[in-house]
Amino acid sequence: MSKAKKIESTDASVTGAASAAPACGLGASDAPSQEEQSHTCEMLANKTCTLIFDSCADFAPSVAERLGIEVIHFPYVVDGKEYLDDLWQSQTPHEFYEKMRKGAQVSTSAVSPGRYYEVFSKAYERGIPAIYFGLTAGLSSSISCAEQAAEMVRSEHPDFELYVMDNLLPSATAELFAIEAVRQLNNGLSAAELYEWAKDARYFIQGYFTLDNFDALAAGGRIPPAAAQIGGKLDVKPELSYDLNGSLTLRGVCRGRRKALKAILAEFRENYSHDTSLPVAIVTADAEKDGDWLEAAARKEPGCEDLVVIRSSISPVIGSHTGPGMVGFGFWAKDRREKMSITDRIARKVRGSGKEK
Repeated sequence: MSKAKKIESTDASVTGAASAAPACGLGASDAPSQEEQSHTCEMLANKTCTLIFDSCADFAPSVAERLGIEVIHFPYVVDGKEYLDDLWQSQTPHEFYEKMRKGAQVSTSAVSPGRYYEVFSKAYERGIPAIYFGLTAGLSSSISCAEQAAEMVRSEHPDFELYVMDNLLPSATAELFAIEAVRQLNNGLSAAELYEWAKDARYFIQGYFTLDNFDALAAGGRIPPAAAQIGGKLDVKPELSYDLNGSLTLRGVCRGRRKALKAILAEFRENYSHDTSLPVAIVTADAEKDGDWLEAAARKEPGCEDLVVIRSSISPVIGSHTGPGMVGFGFWAKDRREKMSITDRIARKVRGSGKEK
């Protein structure tokens, strides 16, 4: 494991985050020295296009800054008081999830069109094209607010090249997408070309995760409270993923935490692209030991000992709906569209959801 690279998520892990350069397109043998790292990461901030993501991409601290992208901070509410997801600058993941464990009432709300209008208007002032890759509509209505705001800005500035795309990728899978999007810009793609690239690329990232319990899902009305109680008594842990529209899907249920983690590992084994120049992401909600186990197990897979692993924490916005103890694994993989059933293909064609507006 001497070549293994990890990008950590905690405040004390700035040294780990400095490995962001190899995760952004450099090979294992091309990692810069500590003196060169800051300069290298600054070079990743492309000046030909403004890339905008949101905090639900669960960026490891400093990674977004080093990539040179803009992040829209989503709001969340704890016991009636609203906060902005500041990528763990004002509190630690443990502090937030301890509040949930102790019964704090948490919720989220969509970003307003006015906020998006402000962000897109500032992007126009930079004099270069802009692309917003937003949290999937399968989990939030915010992307529709972004589209409304984009139309307003375009009507005021017809010459402004502004794109809005549902990234179809929740949590740290969007972080992996952001890293590669920056690399593609640096390789010479224009904003329009990157937008076309993204239409396909977003389907080549897969993510799987499990929860410690169903309490947060029940509290948010996503499953009946009785189902959560039964799941807790039987020690049932779900294996979850997301479909082509970005909505949560249940892959299966497992008796016990370790079996659920092994199910996630099996998905990695079956679907991983085996391109170690691209990083993988392990994300947790105050469950670092389980993240450590998953990372160690993944490195034991053939050809994976030198994986570049980004470790980050589930944001308060997503964590409000999943609760403490979530563990997820994202990676570049086989085309998710290939897994569609015949009936799903027909339904997708009827809905026209395969076409980007």
